[in-house]
Amino acid sequence: MIKPDLTVNLGGIELASPVLAASGPFGYGYEYLKRIDCSALGAIIVKGVSARPWAGNPPPRLAETASGLLNSIGLQNPGLEQFEKEVMPRLKGMAPRLIVNIVGCDIGEYAEVAGRLDGMEGIDGLEVNISCPNLRAGGIAFGTDPAETFNVVSAVRRQTSLPLLVKLSPNVSDITVIARAAEEAGADGLSLINTLSGMLIDIETKKPLLGNTFGGLSGPALLPVALKMVWQTAEAVNIPLLGMGGITSAEDAIQFMMAGARAVALGTAFFYEPEVAEQVAEGLRGYLEKHEIDAIGKLEGIARKGGPADAR
Repeated sequence: MIKPDLTVNLGGIELASPVLAASGPFGYGYEYLKRIDCSALGAIIVKGVSARPWAGNPPPRLAETASGLLNSIGLQNPGLEQFEKEVMPRLKGMAPRLIVNIVGCDIGEYAEVAGRLDGMEGIDGLEVNISCPNLRAGGIAFGTDPAETFNVVSAVRRQTSLPLLVKLSPNVSDITVIARAAEEAGADGLSLINTLSGMLIDIETKKPLLGNTFGGLSGPALLPVALKMVWQTAEAVNIPLLGMGGITSAEDAIQFMMAGARAVALGTAFFYEPEVAEQVAEGLRGYLEKHEIDAIGKLEGIARKGGPADAR
């Protein structure tokens, strides 16, 4: 029987598994890593880190929806100094690979965080969250304007030699324009997609359910949208993609890979099934064995190339 190879290279980061933990639901990881089989994960992407502490949005911050979760955490984090002193020592030796998601309210803050993380031991790559509003440009999100995307990614690129992923927002008219701007600015790979903007209303109080009114929709309801955007982006750029958005099973992950993703990241599913990474990794291995495919990389973009014969 074939023993499939699950290793992939994601923008310069060698991964033993194509299954990652997405930034956000997995937190900083140490709670999960104590109870799950870490070998199922190629890397964890920790929740966003800014130069200085961010308080986040007012509560309520979470609300369930049909097939999804609406969140408005507001990128709460203790800031870079506390991350280095308190979080990094706890993660030492626990994570298979460690990618740090970085955020900022302006280009200078992004660059500052990237520069300070560049030489920090134990970090294998950065993921730039460009869904943050640029306060100096009237609040427009970096990830909704190609010029802003290019500027912030270029600034980060100048400050670090670490592999650089850029996390794209789905709240745009054409994600491929943003993707190409990130690639041109020096991104080594793209993460897509971030959450969709949405809201809910409490009909008894007659007020929005979230304290910040709007939030980000994640979970299974997001999958068809994310899959479409991975497909579109794979045809527009020449750097690898990390697909995410509603993945709860190996079947979901395989769809993303067939659409053009090199690896996948799990998020909301960790809330109700902490062992989901193990299940997905085992399911991927089983699929490859069943179809006599010797390497997971052979699934990348196969649905766009013509069919099963291309996997052999």
